[in-house]
Amino acid sequence: MATSDDKTPFEHLAVLDVNSAQEYIDPRLNLQSRPSAQALEEGIAQHSARTLRGEHPASQGRCEDENEGKQEKSDERSTPPSADILYVRVVSIGLDRVWFLMIDWEKGDARNPANFSRGRKWAITIAASVFTCLSAAGASTYAMGYTSMTHDLNCTVFQATVGFSTYALGFAITPLVTAPFSEEFGRQPLYVASILIFLLMQLGIALAKNIQSVIIFRFICGAAGSTGSTMVGGTIADIWAPHERGVPMAVFSIAAISATGVGPVFSGWIEMNANLGWRWIQWVSVIIDGAFFIVMVITMKETRSSVLLTRLARRLREESGDLRYRARIEDERGSLRSLILLSCTRPIYLLFTEPVVASFSLWVGFAWGVLYVLVESISPAFQELHNFNIGEVGTVFVTMLIGSIFGYMSNQFYQERIYKKRVGVKGKEARLYSACFAGILFPASMFLYAWTSYANVHWIGMAIGITLFMWSMYIIYLTVFTYLADCYGPFASSALAGQSLCRNIAGTAFPLFTRQMYNSLTFKWASTIFAFIAVLMMPIPFVLFRWGPQIRARSKFAKAMPAFGS
Repeated sequence: MATSDDKTPFEHLAVLDVNSAQEYIDPRLNLQSRPSAQALEEGIAQHSARTLRGEHPASQGRCEDENEGKQEKSDERSTPPSADILYVRVVSIGLDRVWFLMIDWEKGDARNPANFSRGRKWAITIAASVFTCLSAAGASTYAMGYTSMTHDLNCTVFQATVGFSTYALGFAITPLVTAPFSEEFGRQPLYVASILIFLLMQLGIALAKNIQSVIIFRFICGAAGSTGSTMVGGTIADIWAPHERGVPMAVFSIAAISATGVGPVFSGWIEMNANLGWRWIQWVSVIIDGAFFIVMVITMKETRSSVLLTRLARRLREESGDLRYRARIEDERGSLRSLILLSCTRPIYLLFTEPVVASFSLWVGFAWGVLYVLVESISPAFQELHNFNIGEVGTVFVTMLIGSIFGYMSNQFYQERIYKKRVGVKGKEARLYSACFAGILFPASMFLYAWTSYANVHWIGMAIGITLFMWSMYIIYLTVFTYLADCYGPFASSALAGQSLCRNIAGTAFPLFTRQMYNSLTFKWASTIFAFIAVLMMPIPFVLFRWGPQIRARSKFAKAMPAFGS
């Protein structure tokens, strides 16, 4: 620690000028209203109680330094220090007045998640990606059990479809709260709690006695599973430098996309067995989730640097008795009102004020809706046109895995190589080369799927269309996560929560009209409509590729980055 006292209880922490701290805070924050040290020591329950009583804590700008509050008024400042002065007292320099001592990591500190060993980074990345895999499979495996479910629970196919859609609704809404709160209070507790709730809800579905219970449990299950989607991108951004993120993001993306297809492969054949049916689809999920819960508890570590610094600052205040120590992120915690305003509104704020987030959210949202249309329509399409049984229909979903593998390979052998060559010239937009290809492949694959939807055309034509669509879907999904993580750094989870809202609202809505749309327009024309809409969205990656830097330069959030290591 950069002070004159060599007997500090916290070695390797630096006390810095507030403006040289690496941790970023919400640019909407007014730094003149920093919380006092007493306010920082309050828990969330005390914050809530004080807010309900209508009490407002004095900001640091309005109160005296806690350690020198009993000095004579002649020593007191009449005005608070401005946000850009040096807040550090170094005894040898002889500054006689201090308001804050901001702590930060010294270079190379092993406790900084950015400096975790590669082995630990990969263990965290793989554990988080497995959760992504389970939550993605949880969405699609359910759809394979419609036949036995409708018979067992005496419900309609549409009611069963509502259970499919409410899972996506939970995915859409919950990250608006959990993602920004993970940025404030830590990711590890949220991971562990989410996988536990996810497990319990899968158990509830397996034991449900009516369709209403299934729908409720599916919503909560999706809400818990959303952590395995939106928060993983933020976790990867926490521990991997921008030039290292390509492969970890690719692993995460293949888990999210391929699992959507892998799940129905086994669930389709479970549904074929009259002695098993839809309940055993859930029981298999419960068994896998239970085993993974143990792995998650052991493997997952806290990766949010600002949260770790906050914990250290709190311990330092307790052990030293000096209330001036703080982490920069604590400037956001002046009151419960400001905490909720800044944290819970951040995803919506980014979605509606950041053109990068808005445009990518629209694009990936539509593509995700089409993905859910395919999950919902593959079964009737292949059964009616090609007389497949439900087990064979499940096997068709292997095409989603194949398409994801194509996407992974193209990322590794093309996108990552060209990124390394061009990042010095194109900057963050070097992430978008494959996205431009996906912009063309997406509508092309839908046209192919649409115009091979005939009984007299071999089923392989539709299968190739699905494969090409999943190739484009993988690239779009990966690009959104890597590009937004690079652009918004510490606030990546909030940016990704914003796009997750669009993506999963589409995933909620599209399945509810899929069967009716295909029945009215036929498989050919319904899919053709989706293809034409994809053509209209084709320019999005090209526009960002060409004018991305100018667009980001106008952003309060994006222009304040980069994150570490860039």
